[in-house]
Amino acid sequence: MNQFGIIDHPSIRPIQIQDRWCVHSYYTLSPYAPDGSGRILLAGGDLEKHTGEVFIVSPKGEVLDRFGQTALHSGFFHTGLWQSWSPDGKYVYYQSGTFNRPRIIRRELSTGTDLTMEGDMEGAPPFGEPIISGLMGMLYAAGYGYDRFQPKLSPVPFQMRGDHGLFRYSFDPNKKELALSTSEILERHPHRDHLLQSDQEVKQRLGSAEGLTLMSYCVRWNANGSRLLFYFGNHCVDKSRGEPRLAYVFTADKDLKELHLAVDLSYGKQGVHWFWHPDGEHLIGYGPDPEDLSLLCLAQVRYDGSCYQRISKHCSGGHPSISPSDHNLLVTDTGTIPGEVLFIDVRTDQVIQSLFLPRVFGEKEPSGRNPYRVCHHPVFSPDGKKVLVNTLPNQYAVVCEIDVAEALK
Repeated sequence: MNQFGIIDHPSIRPIQIQDRWCVHSYYTLSPYAPDGSGRILLAGGDLEKHTGEVFIVSPKGEVLDRFGQTALHSGFFHTGLWQSWSPDGKYVYYQSGTFNRPRIIRRELSTGTDLTMEGDMEGAPPFGEPIISGLMGMLYAAGYGYDRFQPKLSPVPFQMRGDHGLFRYSFDPNKKELALSTSEILERHPHRDHLLQSDQEVKQRLGSAEGLTLMSYCVRWNANGSRLLFYFGNHCVDKSRGEPRLAYVFTADKDLKELHLAVDLSYGKQGVHWFWHPDGEHLIGYGPDPEDLSLLCLAQVRYDGSCYQRISKHCSGGHPSISPSDHNLLVTDTGTIPGEVLFIDVRTDQVIQSLFLPRVFGEKEPSGRNPYRVCHHPVFSPDGKKVLVNTLPNQYAVVCEIDVAEALK
């Protein structure tokens, strides 16, 4: 172990900000500046003051800028402030506000000017604006991060399906619109009748004002911004509701006109964490093994739902992504104690390197999203030379950069 309490390996470089609990946004968003400068976006939390802010650090880990102080909540400990770059590197977008009153802020780095609008986001698209997103507060209200159903956290009541879904946001001019409602998606869903039957069963059990806790969420863009994926369902709803687990991965063009059901992980089917392959045509994630549907595997599917196939027997349910510079190289992680970051050669389905990194502070992993646990969320740099991960070696989370070539020696 080195001075940071992290495994002492020549490929691992900790990026520590003193007295701050730091994470990068998510494994689907590159925290590296688009200008190739090596600057990195992080979110840092002050655990004593219960506030968080955005940090820009140099390739050496020096703090170059900091801004956006906001109150901490459960979501911060998973994905920070969803801080992300504009494609020209002139702006940084990040979240503020609360779950039921979210805000999006665009920071102009050269002037320090902030523009704020009502809305929510899970990172800006590769082209910057408009941003397309569901309402993250709905996930947490359903139970994600808190392990209990708290409908008062939701910015829109769940059963008002015509008033929530995927929103479109832009700052020039300041504009917000509901681009595709949850109700519309349900009407266009290829399994609509089955879902309406389940909806009626929930009403009979919980009351006529109730129903399935349906949401549209987890928007993820492919590298060139031509397509996005999103989840439709309720996979995070608290078990006390007694609802069937529903998790449908849809894809769409950027105008949300052409919808495809790419992956069905509902009604007993296993699967989690789907994202785009660098080719922009396929998705990868954890799903049922086509040779034995009772098993989980790493799988790949075309955006229209065709050509589903296993690419690895690995079944941790972690956060997988393919190197943008070597499509035979996959990185993923585990939820074990300690956590593990694995590099897999998909040609041979062999683990060619595994690095054990701390992700829980204490002997047992607490439930929910809190300062005592992190997900590694390994994310490749755009050139594929680095992988950034979250770690928790002590009371402060530390982001670490892995040199891929060094790690694979």
